[in-house]
Amino acid sequence: MRARPSRAVSLLVTSAVLTALLTPGATAQPGGPEPGAGAGAGPEAAAPATVDLADIPGEPPVRPAPAATPELFGSDCDTEIDGSQVTAYCHNGYPETDLLRLHVECERWWDLDGDGAAVSLDPAGRVRLTGRCWKEVRTAWVSHQRP
Repeated sequence: MRARPSRAVSLLVTSAVLTALLTPGATAQPGGPEPGAGAGAGPEAAAPATVDLADIPGEPPVRPAPAATPELFGSDCDTEIDGSQVTAYCHNGYPETDLLRLHVECERWWDLDGDGAAVSLDPAGRVRLTGRCWKEVRTAWVSHQRP
């Protein structure tokens, strides 16, 4: 019966072999003659790299201006659907007047959808908007518009 190496030993040996194959420059000896360099290579062949100060910019690069933050506008509305009735409670927390309109989409094909009249809501104001269908309501939402 032959002894089998454990799985951990096999993985360790495999990773060591792969590392050696993938990094050929890791085993090179520094200070040895470079391939292609003849016996007459002088000190300029091993001279350290120099940096020309004229290549370094005097100032950091200019960053682009940040995007303008969107202006906050629009009342906060909560919409409730109860059977065929729709009620929206809105509060305008912004310093600009908001024109609100309640839209009601009915479930039945023969039931007319409704778009309410525009209601002006002043800053810090509250309003209740109502709408209805004959039967069930599919969806309802409030649209906002600047005056």
